[in-house]
Order: sequence, then structure tokens, then C-alpha cells
Amino acid sequence: MDSSGAGHAIAEDLAPLALRLVAGFGFLAHGYAKLSRGPETFAVVLHTLGVPAPHLMSWLTTLVELVGGLALVVGAFVPIVSGPLAIVLVTALVTVHWRYGFFSVKLAEVDAHDVRFGTVGYEIILLYLACLAALVLGGAGAWSVDAWLAMRRSSRRRAWHLVTFPVPPA
Repeated sequence: MDSSGAGHAIAEDLAPLALRLVAGFGFLAHGYAKLSRGPETFAVVLHTLGVPAPHLMSWLTTLVELVGGLALVVGAFVPIVSGPLAIVLVTALVTVHWRYGFFSVKLAEVDAHDVRFGTVGYEIILLYLACLAALVLGGAGAWSVDAWLAMRRSSRRRAWHLVTFPVPPA
């Protein structure tokens, strides 16, 4: 294989890893923030937004972000965890971010000593959803638990095939 082919193969391995690490750590950070403040604090926010069963939903959201974030980081069960993570994102988009418009960074005020930023729009939600979609459609990548599990299943199938259908002697 020439050097451009090898470089392309490395890029194919690094792209999903980069998406998994960025999105996974993002979800972990949000889940940890909710857990460290106490899910009951997040339940008050959900109640104010009119989300039904706010205490249950605060715990579920926290767990989805923590478990799903960790699964993304290691590349385990990515298609499975992406569904609940996408539900959390779309819920946040509809209940919070949509009303603030597209941009995630809005300059609100500048004075001689400080810069203040305004409300957060849905731009970042779309980026997270795009990461999840890319990982579901393209796979978790070579450096993932999903790839390792697929390799184990494949080698077991080959071994079983050789046991049940042995190659006749030449």
C-alpha cells in the first residue's frame, strides 16, 4: 500500500474516534454536572419547563448522559446508546434552545473589564446530533469496543464454520 492509502486508512480510523471523544466527553460533562448539583436541582428546571415527571426525567437524563457518554468514549454499543442520547438532545432543543435562535455564542455585553455572553441557541445541539448520526451511519471506528466485538463474533463464526464444515484433505 502506498503512503497516501495508509494515510487515508489512518484518517478513517481517527475520524470516528475524534467524534466519539468530543461528543462522549461532552455528554459525560453534562451528566456529571447534573449529578454533582443533584438531579433534584435539574428536576426543578424540568418542572419549570413543563416536562412531565420532572424527578424521574432528571434522573433518566443524567443516567443517559453519563452511560451514553462513557459508551461513546469507548465506542461501545454506539447505535444503541445514540437513540436515547438523541432523544435528550431533541428534548433540550425543543424545550430550551429553540427560542434563543441558532447561534450558541452570543455576545451580550462588553465593558472595560468583562465580556458577557447571552443565551445559548440550538447550534451545539445540531452538532451533537450530527456526531451521533455520523457514528451510527459510519460506525464507531477501528479503535472501539464495537469493532473489537465484531472481530470476536467474526472469528467465532469462522471457527464454528470450520468445526461444522471441515475442509476436506487435499
